[in-house]
Amino acid sequence: MNRPAVRDFALLVLRFVLGAVFVGRGYRRWFETGMRESASQFAQWGVPQPRVSAYLAGSVELIGGALLIIGLLTTLVAGALALLAAAATYFVHLEHGFFSESGGVEYPLVLTVVLLIVVVFGAGRASLDGVLTRG
Repeated sequence: MNRPAVRDFALLVLRFVLGAVFVGRGYRRWFETGMRESASQFAQWGVPQPRVSAYLAGSVELIGGALLIIGLLTTLVAGALALLAAAATYFVHLEHGFFSESGGVEYPLVLTVVLLIVVVFGAGRASLDGVLTRG
């Protein structure tokens, strides 16, 4: 299993799934829930600067998720999304315990760790980063 082609395929699948999750979350925040409602939720959760935070989170989720899918600026984007997921863990989910069905830290913690894996291992060769760095 320690073959470059297997690793690159695994990173491609991982990036695609993570990207789709974040694109979906960003899309919902921007176009379904709306920024006014998202900012209101952020204020209820005690997130600092809720309006700015809502716009920042929605934008980073939507654009960052798309960049993860295509594999462009992957480690930078995965790092930013990991910080966003860690902040969500702290501000929103920590007080609800562990399990996700009660709103706990389980889901954002998994997202944070998987994003850190992408930061460590990069995008792989099946990405725009991989294509642009080949010599």
